[in-house]
Amino acid sequence: MVKKVSTVKLRKDLAALLADVVDNGRHFIIEKRGKPLAALVSVEALELIEQPGTTSADPQGALALAGAWGELKDREMDALLAGVQAERGGDACRTEGKA
Repeated sequence: MVKKVSTVKLRKDLAALLADVVDNGRHFIIEKRGKPLAALVSVEALELIEQPGTTSADPQGALALAGAWGELKDREMDALLAGVQAERGGDACRTEGKA
């Protein structure tokens, strides 16, 4: 679980927070006035984040599927679902005017 820490607490307890990151693998969201500014993570976690193929520009798995659905226009989605409905023998699907 990611913990939140204020910039004031970060300045006061930096050594202890760094030890928690290194020794326990914890992550911290650094906030100023309740707004997230940055994250304090281990070098290993940062390397995982920066690996090619792990950015939102190149989603993997279910995220890729969700992104692909977003690119379809309503008519394309209706046609796709009508084809699925026809193959299933009339199962309930999205149709014009229904959600």
